[in-house]
Amino acid sequence: MVAAAVLGSVLILAALVALAGHYAVPADENEKREALIDAMGAARISLQQGLIASEGEGKPISGKFELEDGKLHLSVYAAKDGKFSEVLIGYVTGKIDKVNSITKPDDLAAAKLQVAAMNKAKIPLKDAIDKANREEFRAVSITPNVKNGRTTASVVLVKEQEFNTVEVPLE
Repeated sequence: MVAAAVLGSVLILAALVALAGHYAVPADENEKREALIDAMGAARISLQQGLIASEGEGKPISGKFELEDGKLHLSVYAAKDGKFSEVLIGYVTGKIDKVNSITKPDDLAAAKLQVAAMNKAKIPLKDAIDKANREEFRAVSITPNVKNGRTTASVVLVKEQEFNTVEVPLE
């Protein structure tokens, strides 16, 4: 009888731990978003300006502000002569800090999908952000894609603590 009660308690405890872990993921994601919003206060340039700054390294095919190891980065993927680069832009100066070749399989696959979408696009990413942007919102990222044969860009905007994703036609 005691063994059954202990086993029952252990199973209940295991279930509670599993549920707590399940619900901790969204809280972690919210913490990441809040940290990004806080860090973006230091950014003096817009995502659009970062896309323009990267053009010397190739055609911008996506861009985003991100936190890496607790530090804010403005990263733009660019394509030139069949090769892909990640262009890191100074979020205060707007100048290129570093250019890395994209070689990791997941990143390379994403870049190939993005360039395929941009090859069909009729408007540049900067203009798509301008179309998506709403008053007092700030663009955090832009990623082109092809859905149902149509080329669009997913633009993530932020205002205070509110994130909003807008799909903008690129045709």
